[in-house]
Amino acid sequence: MSSWTFLSNHAHVMLLLSEEPDLRMRDIASKVDITERAVQRILHDLVEEGYVVVTKAGRRNHYELRLEAHLRHPLEAGATIRNLLDGLRLVPAGK
Repeated sequence: MSSWTFLSNHAHVMLLLSEEPDLRMRDIASKVDITERAVQRILHDLVEEGYVVVTKAGRRNHYELRLEAHLRHPLEAGATIRNLLDGLRLVPAGK
């Protein structure tokens, strides 16, 4: 069986956070099957580009997706994070 997937690890992290915005990096790493260090790099990328806002909630982080942010690649530049999640039926209820 091939090891490639349709979505990148960046997309996988965003999909998880859309469902569980308080996940720990350890849990994200386990679910995406990547290292915690890879999760740190991905979250750094997503925050730097304005796709995710991080707030502290006690000792944990809360991750809020910027649903109106546009995707980066020219082929889907007209689409937003909301469109991506809608397309996969993963938009959080009430958002």
